[in-house]
Amino acid sequence: MTRKPVLWLACALAVVLALAPALAEARAGSNSSSGSRGSRTQQAVPSTPTAPQAKPMERSATAPAPTQQRAATPAAAPQQQQGFLQRNPFMAGMLGGLIGVGLGGLLFGSGLFGEGLQGFAGFLGLLLQGALIAGLVYLAVAWFRRRQAGNEAPRPAYAYAGATPNEAPANTTGTGTLERRALTDVQPLDIATGRAGAAPAGGPRSDELGLGEKDYSAFEQLLIGVQAAWSEGDLAKLRTHLTPEMLSYFSEQLSANASAGIANRVEDVLFDNGDLAESWREGAMEYATVAMRWKARDYTTRLDTGAVVEGDPTRTVEQTEVWTFLRNGPEGRWLLSAIQQV
Repeated sequence: MTRKPVLWLACALAVVLALAPALAEARAGSNSSSGSRGSRTQQAVPSTPTAPQAKPMERSATAPAPTQQRAATPAAAPQQQQGFLQRNPFMAGMLGGLIGVGLGGLLFGSGLFGEGLQGFAGFLGLLLQGALIAGLVYLAVAWFRRRQAGNEAPRPAYAYAGATPNEAPANTTGTGTLERRALTDVQPLDIATGRAGAAPAGGPRSDELGLGEKDYSAFEQLLIGVQAAWSEGDLAKLRTHLTPEMLSYFSEQLSANASAGIANRVEDVLFDNGDLAESWREGAMEYATVAMRWKARDYTTRLDTGAVVEGDPTRTVEQTEVWTFLRNGPEGRWLLSAIQQV
């Protein structure tokens, strides 16, 4: 009798653990960091006060840049170590000459070592003299190399585009020039007001597009609209808010929930605060990455009975995520292209 409660408890725990990955963090796009940020997909998002660090992209349709692919390939195999004579061509030449002299003497009748012990002693003395000269030359060459290396100016740990090894360019703007900025030069922008705030916790960050209040209002409305369409399971509405890539990820998540017989509800979304991480332009496309903190009632119910299986419908929870938006030119409509967890 005492074993039955333990057995039932173990079964219940197994069911909870099996459902945990599907229920926990169930809001739209919360299962992973996914989507695309153009050419910056694999780059770290600049730090902001709202989101000091965003998780790297775990799933994306954008392939790494060629330079990143080359960096990921194994290093070339080290060259085979050279022998002593290969490293010292002078010694190899001198030894070859001595052997040539000996062979010449053998061919012309004086023998390999001349006449008897006297010839052998002369040949041995020549070898010793050659070895002594070679050793002195080797030491002299090594000394000159060390002295030359000590006189070379140290190179910087990183290079600036168009700069000489011993100088960095001044702060400039324009295509093809790497711009250096102090952290105080770029200040975070509050999404709700569009005003600059305090200096970021880390950086650097930039607002190449010069976003305004209209853009920040669009980001807030996208946050609310995406969560509402997600709660309704309405792919048609999601299509108006998302890129095709993000729509495919959301569709997979909704299908998984439907197969499990559950539905996630994210209701009464209230934007709290946020700041701009960076905005930039790639050809006709414009991108903006924004750290967002918001509150909502986030809970999951059974499709058949409506019973709550995860979360609390009466309590709001706070979330912080990094969202990236894109649009086709300044007159285009913003779409959600990536979500990264913090």
